[in-house]
Amino acid sequence: MSGLALSSAELPVFFEERHAALAARLTPEALAPLARLAKTHDAAAVARSMGEPLGLYAHLVPEALGGAPSGGGLPADATTIDVRSLVLIREALGQVAPLADAIFAVQGLGSYPIVLAGSDAQRRAILPDVLSGRRIGAFALTEPEAGSDVASLRTEARREGDGWVLDGEKVLISNVPLAHHLVVFARTGAPPRDGGGAAGERGGGRAAITAFLVDSGAQGVASEPLPMSVPHPIGRLRFEGCRVPDSARLGEVGGGFKLAMQTLDAFRISVGAAANGMAARALREAIAHVTRRRQFGAPLSEQQMVRAYLAEMATELDAARLLVARAAHKRDTAPERTAGAAARVSTEAAMAKMFATEAAQRIIDRAVQLHGGMGVIEGTEVERLYREIRPLRIYEGTTEIQKLIIAKGILERAAAEPPADERAPDGAR
Repeated sequence: MSGLALSSAELPVFFEERHAALAARLTPEALAPLARLAKTHDAAAVARSMGEPLGLYAHLVPEALGGAPSGGGLPADATTIDVRSLVLIREALGQVAPLADAIFAVQGLGSYPIVLAGSDAQRRAILPDVLSGRRIGAFALTEPEAGSDVASLRTEARREGDGWVLDGEKVLISNVPLAHHLVVFARTGAPPRDGGGAAGERGGGRAAITAFLVDSGAQGVASEPLPMSVPHPIGRLRFEGCRVPDSARLGEVGGGFKLAMQTLDAFRISVGAAANGMAARALREAIAHVTRRRQFGAPLSEQQMVRAYLAEMATELDAARLLVARAAHKRDTAPERTAGAAARVSTEAAMAKMFATEAAQRIIDRAVQLHGGMGVIEGTEVERLYREIRPLRIYEGTTEIQKLIIAKGILERAAAEPPADERAPDGAR
């Protein structure tokens, strides 16, 4: 992690030598060509460049399937990726090129379901081009009436002969304007309950959901871009009589909900890392401005209120980095991890995502405040970061959803503990 606060070298309890080597490759200087390319808003060129020559997509695929070597720190199975490497990459990209970070993240979301549930034929056909950047993927889950409430998903896949026919609509799907393939989640069982809701995910009305690998240019697929306040390739998808063979199915019929959650669980921690990168850039910009800008006969940095702001910003950034590093480390190394099965760190991941994105919003807001009027001039770095950070508090689970996950986790852990009167007395061993 490059920046003004904690780095991977300062946190050896969370990182290993291979992570230090990766961090050394992710300096602002090394990523400067990518940053310049991102400023042109050429999303397709940015996407390609992260495959070759940068080789960043290699960290989205397990070593056993041709991805980056794990250095022996992870099980040598075909589904394990190193989340700590994702954290390092996304923090670095967040600092220099948030557009590149967004594309990188969705390339992971659009390929990891293939890693987890794809057939050998699907993996061989897709993953080599994902690694090189010749193929870009998208993760088509969200719908107009199904965001956080996945149980309300209405896109339908019905059996017809030896294949499936997809009908429905997806919205706010990142990478749509660039994508060569789509991982599409569709209902293949009972219709969703009226009103949706998390209760259906515990049974009693949840629609069976199945994932499909669909070519973006397939007949029956229509897409349109959606404008955003920041350069971000995002759009809407419509499926009208889109026919796919059964070989396009990812995993078991009805296994789509679990597959979507496994994918999001792997990448949710790294959202916090991207937020940390943006916050670190804002802090650096703020320090440069207040040491250069003079008011009342002295640099702004000599004013007590300004110093208080800087202290709060740096402390929140370090706290966020610690939470993200802890969650990534636990997911990579927890004892309950077995070959082919990642440790469940939903509570820690939610804490990291919630705190880091909310803290980054506060840090960047203070950076804008410290810039005064220049902070809201379009084109300045902090003004751009102010717009770039906002979606991170929404995607891959809103802050409010993270709070529900955290509360559920701590209550379940509390319920599993023995009653107080059955615990060992103070001082007992």
